[in-house]
Order: sequence, then structure tokens, then C-alpha cells
Amino acid sequence: MPEHTELERDLQLLEATLRKLETEYNMFFAGQLPKPPWDTRRRIEALLRRFDRAFIQSAVNRFRLTTLQARFSTFAELWDRGLRAREEGRPGPFCKAPRAAVEAALPPPPSTDREMGSTTVSDLAREGDKIEALYESLIEARRAVGTVKPFPFHRFAQIVKGQVTRLQQAGSREVAFRVAVKEGKVVFTAHGLKASDVEPES
Repeated sequence: MPEHTELERDLQLLEATLRKLETEYNMFFAGQLPKPPWDTRRRIEALLRRFDRAFIQSAVNRFRLTTLQARFSTFAELWDRGLRAREEGRPGPFCKAPRAAVEAALPPPPSTDREMGSTTVSDLAREGDKIEALYESLIEARRAVGTVKPFPFHRFAQIVKGQVTRLQQAGSREVAFRVAVKEGKVVFTAHGLKASDVEPES
């Protein structure tokens, strides 16, 4: 199928020329080229016009072309904004600010170690609200470290139940749970409280 071979070659040429154009624009805005790379840009625009008139049967090739068209459109808008900013004598998207100024403008990094929630449990049947609140703390902690994988409540409740049963069988009256973020990771701990560790109820 020679037409497919020619299409593949044209797509490869378009992709390579677009990479070349990106490099040339970066060099221009860095002051390494005296003028914008208009010739390379016109070659890409001519290739895209040819594709506009062509019928592309392969879904893979259509997706590849659409991706390259969107990439060129995005970069072209950015390059044009940079050129307008340069002509008007103001900072543009390619203006490099001093590193110290950039770092000073960034928000301070959040503390990596912090407690997200804690509670004590002695009777699972009557303290469902505590388990739910602890579960919300766990989900918040997982979001804080960028974890998006779901963690179902029933699985969490089983873990809590297992810890309470184990520690109460070992002689603890209550079980203290804590959810924290430490060094970019979620930490979930449980430890038993003896009768002497529990404050008497007033």
C-alpha cells in the first residue's frame, strides 16, 4: 500500500520539522538567532494544509496528525505572544527572570511531616463516627501525598477492627489511632492504651 508508506513519511517529516522549529524558536528567544524561523514555520504550515485536503483512513495516523496539529497550534500561539511582548518591550512567556526572583515568587513548600487525624477507640459498635472521621483523615493524607488510587471504607474498617481486637486481647482498654504524613508518605499507626493510660471520665 504505497499511499500509506508516503503518509507515514509525511507524518515523520512533519514531526521532525516541528521539533526543529521548536529548537529554532528557543534559540531565537535566547538571542542565538537574529530573526524568527519563518521559513521552517512556513514549511510546517504547508504540510498541514496538505493533510487538510487528504483522506486518512487509519485511526492511528489520524490521531497522530491531530496531536501534531494541536502541538503546533499551542506553540504557535505561545511564540506569537512572545514576539508581541518583545516588540512592545515587555516581559513575555520566554523572558527568563533571575533564578533568585523566581524562587522568591514561589510559595513556600508545605511541611512534609504533620498529623492529619487521631482518635481512640474502645467499642467499635458504638464509635462508628470516630472510624468515619479517621477514614476522612486517611483520605486527606493520601491526597496530600498525591495518591489517587481509591481505598474503600470497608477495607479500612476491617483494618481498624483487626487492630482493636488484637490489642484489646493483649490487655489494652482502648486503642489509639493516628494518621500522619511523614517524609512524603502516609503513616497509619495504632497502639494500645492500658487502664492507667486512659483518663477517667468526668
